Formats: sequence, C-alpha cells, structure tokens
Amino acid sequence: MSKRDLLPALLPIAAALALWAQAPDLPPGPLQQKARTACMECHDSGIIVQQRLSRAAWVKEVHKMTRWGALVAPEDREAFIDYFASNFGPDKPPATPQYGPSVQPVSKVQPKSTP
Repeated sequence: MSKRDLLPALLPIAAALALWAQAPDLPPGPLQQKARTACMECHDSGIIVQQRLSRAAWVKEVHKMTRWGALVAPEDREAFIDYFASNFGPDKPPATPQYGPSVQPVSKVQPKSTP
C-alpha cells in the first residue's frame, strides 16, 4: 500500500483529532474524570458544556445516555446528575466557544463592494 493510498483513510482520523483537541474541558470536580470517561466515548465535551438544563432535564439526559450505552455505575448516577446540574444549569451563563490556536472567530464579515 502506498502513501497515497493511506491519505484518504488518515484524513478523517486527523480531522477528528483536531476537533477533539479544540473541545473545551469539563469543569473540575470529583466527577470530572468519570464524566470524561463515560461521555466522551461517543461525543466531545462541547456537547455537554453548551447545555443549560434543569436538574429534572439532567435526570432524563443521564438516564437516556446510560440506556444508549454510557458506562455510568448505578451508584454514580445521582452524582453525575448533581455534577451536570450544578455546572450546566439554567442559571449558568451561556457557554463561551473555545477555539484552538489555528481557529479564530470571525468578528465581522464585511460585504464586498460592487463597482
């Protein structure tokens, strides 16, 4: 197999790693590492940090994710709900987008002038 044959297979992997590297981290706390392990098997942390859910909504979300395969021990479910509700509740400010060094937000787009 030549290097040219490998390139199409490696591009999606490289793109996924680049996106993962730019994802915001979960807030510090006793459940941070367990949440990384359980949640980021399927998606990056950006999905979580953008949420602003009530405790009742986090209960439903944690139960849904465990039904879908998130590895959360039954004895940890309430602690997960508390962690998410306290960090990503409706009373928290909106998430600020995180950008890696190579990605910058566009502050203003100037329309092209026509002659």
